[in-house]
Amino acid sequence: MPPRSASKPSKKRSNPDSVTSSATGPVPSASSKKKASKEVDGTDKLFDKYANASSGVIDPEGIEKLCSSLEVPHTDIRILMLAWRMKAERQGYFTKGEWRIGLKALKVDTIGKLKKALPELEKEVREPLNFRDFYAYAFQYCLTEDKQKFLDTETICQLLDMVLGSTFRAQVDYLIDYLKIQKDYKVISMDQWRGFCRFCNEISFPDMTNYNLELAWPSILDDFFEWLREKQA
Repeated sequence: MPPRSASKPSKKRSNPDSVTSSATGPVPSASSKKKASKEVDGTDKLFDKYANASSGVIDPEGIEKLCSSLEVPHTDIRILMLAWRMKAERQGYFTKGEWRIGLKALKVDTIGKLKKALPELEKEVREPLNFRDFYAYAFQYCLTEDKQKFLDTETICQLLDMVLGSTFRAQVDYLIDYLKIQKDYKVISMDQWRGFCRFCNEISFPDMTNYNLELAWPSILDDFFEWLREKQA
């Protein structure tokens, strides 16, 4: 960056709405501050519409109302994607801070804009790098107890259907069938959950000719492979 000129400063009047530089970086103009404030006001007003007045958070009842306004069922995967975008930590609850993070990222401040943003959000999540993060988040989001590390197989079946069902229908249906009839695994870990996704993405189906029992797959997938091979015989 060239050094500042030592010449006499110009008497040209500056525009109060212009962005000026400082030692700490650009200074927001008055108009940009006003716009940002308006967006926060709209976001907060929308939050207050669905939040529980006593707790100050959007609870399960509030999420039901939100889904009604968005005209989607509460089981719609895009609601889980919305929670991911908000970085929501507690299943079924959105804090004001989380709400602000999510709506700012989506650049929306009304229910109409949020409704229109959902298809774009789904496209974003479906991108491979984002989906890996979302897939892990879905498992983590369902851990409702302190220090909980596992999910029961019933919950896993529902989650598999929601998160992977539209992309890997046949694999998910067989995985669910297996989880329902097997007796060895009552709960599923994050490592096993990630393994399911890897299996769907990497293993040719239904022949599974590239599945190798000698490789480091979770044991539940080795058992699933053996079960399915016997079923196909």
